[in-house]
Amino acid sequence: MANLSFDELRLFARVAALGTLSAVARERNVPVSQISRGLQRIEASYNAQLILRTTHGLSLTPEGEVLQTYAQRILNEVDALDAEFDHTRARVTGLVRVSMSTVIAQHLMVDSLPTLHATYPELRFDFRVDDALVDMAREGIDIAIRTGEPQTDTLVMRRLGVLHRRLYASPAYLKKNGTPRSVEALRHHDLITHSKHDYLNVWPTQSGTPFRANGPFGSDNAATMTSMAIAGLGIARMPSLVADPLVAQGKLQSVLIDQINDTPSTVSAFMLAGRHRLPKLRACIDHWAQWLQTTSPTC
Repeated sequence: MANLSFDELRLFARVAALGTLSAVARERNVPVSQISRGLQRIEASYNAQLILRTTHGLSLTPEGEVLQTYAQRILNEVDALDAEFDHTRARVTGLVRVSMSTVIAQHLMVDSLPTLHATYPELRFDFRVDDALVDMAREGIDIAIRTGEPQTDTLVMRRLGVLHRRLYASPAYLKKNGTPRSVEALRHHDLITHSKHDYLNVWPTQSGTPFRANGPFGSDNAATMTSMAIAGLGIARMPSLVADPLVAQGKLQSVLIDQINDTPSTVSAFMLAGRHRLPKLRACIDHWAQWLQTTSPTC
């Protein structure tokens, strides 16, 4: 029977998830040679080749797949056990990696950090900001803050708040091109669309007939779409939490607020099953849920 430590199981799990020894070495801040020796010890313990090494990276052998499945199961239970005792000691410490979109980072989560840090000074945070969805296990993400529903049953979801989207344009654009008075009039305007998530280009209306937005300008990044609107390139549908302060500054104006349905999207925190009980994650989620309700109840 192999006599592996929990740390060796974590090492193997991270090698399997990241696919390169160098990535694991950077994560642990150790030389690659140390990771390689650790992997060799694990393979020697089972007298089996667990990892295939090629010029394209690493991949698991069938035996490696078996070990990865059991290792993840064991580590989830270890984390849950640690969580139970950490909870009784009421100590919240460690690094929390959080994935989120640019909009949520800049306009929601960054502002929440001063009070969260003051409450839990031993916590450290690493914000991974990207509009694209991430593989949480592979990237070592503790919490992903997104809109929508989970795409897999391996995730646990906690609702934090809601996000409204409405139409906005710059005063300069509306002065030059006129303000649309109906949804149909949008067809004669320059529209700014989302080039990656097509569902965001289907704008719900009060009449119940969705409007399909098409236009000369698009981006896969909500912050860039906002900049395009401010620059007077066209009309964009964007989160009100981003646009409303810009309206107050005179940089944007709302458009067709009584005709475009601003049905809110749920903002949720997603965690890998088994890790959601960790005190550091529970502390962050509880804080953010309360913070969003008190500072921006409708986002």
